[in-house]
Amino acid sequence: MSSRAEKKKNKKKKRKWLRVLLTILIILIAAVGAYSFSVYNSLTNAVDTMHSPLEREKSDKRTEEVSLKEAEPISVALLGVDQRENDKGRSDTIIILTVNPNTNSVKMLSIPRDTRVEIVGRGKSDKINHAYAFGGVEMSLNTIEEFLDIPIDYYVQINMEGFQDIVDAVGGVTVENDLDFTIDGRHYAKGTLNLNGDRALYYARMRHEDPRGDFGRQMRQRQVIQAVINKGASLSSLTNYGDIFSALGNNVKTNLTFDEMVTIQSKYKGAINAIEQIEMNAQGAMINNVSYQIISDEEKQRVQNILKENLEIK
Repeated sequence: MSSRAEKKKNKKKKRKWLRVLLTILIILIAAVGAYSFSVYNSLTNAVDTMHSPLEREKSDKRTEEVSLKEAEPISVALLGVDQRENDKGRSDTIIILTVNPNTNSVKMLSIPRDTRVEIVGRGKSDKINHAYAFGGVEMSLNTIEEFLDIPIDYYVQINMEGFQDIVDAVGGVTVENDLDFTIDGRHYAKGTLNLNGDRALYYARMRHEDPRGDFGRQMRQRQVIQAVINKGASLSSLTNYGDIFSALGNNVKTNLTFDEMVTIQSKYKGAINAIEQIEMNAQGAMINNVSYQIISDEEKQRVQNILKENLEIK
């Protein structure tokens, strides 16, 4: 093999590794490959650091554990936690993915952070993002499952405060901003913006100046996460792979193992080309002087039916 062909082959393998680590953020895990022991070792160390299993072996809403090897439909909860020093935080971003490799379909649902639900294990109704503050990932997943009446098989938790490290590790991101606004002295004009980690964090965090409220913030968060994936996957080399793996390891937690990630890549990658975003319509209401988003029974049933159909459950 010629030297030029060998270099070209190595560059392709480098891009594959970076795509795997970045797309775990939304479980869109891309092609897996290794170009050196150093990168492979850093990768597995990062995944080991990220791995945080649940106490339960499977969801209470499943009679049998889901089989990735059999390519059964799965669900994933993405929890963006605004976790700061001396504060456990709240899951201000809640995105549910149902992935069906049989129909090559992914349904993506964003649940408004102020949605009023029954908090499982607390015996009271409250904002859904408070479940994480009360009982961490376990209580969050139990509450989401009860609200949507579907099993949640896997989760990915991202520390949004540390997300800026991930953005900086890939050299910043580019987004299309549709709203002129200022937050904490940082001005964001309409149009194409190149953001470093600090500016990306505040861009994704703003909601009070957005007439769409939390829905606008959810959109910007998805923008930044997708931009990180696109930026990382397009890099021609991995000279800074150590920084990227370190940032992911420090700020991402998941119950997925490395072997499960590889299986998802092999069995589920075809579904990633057909992502459908589902909007959950809510009405604002004040209850006991607290602002909530209320989901009607009819709207909840509509969304449940879509997710259940994609998971092939009744």
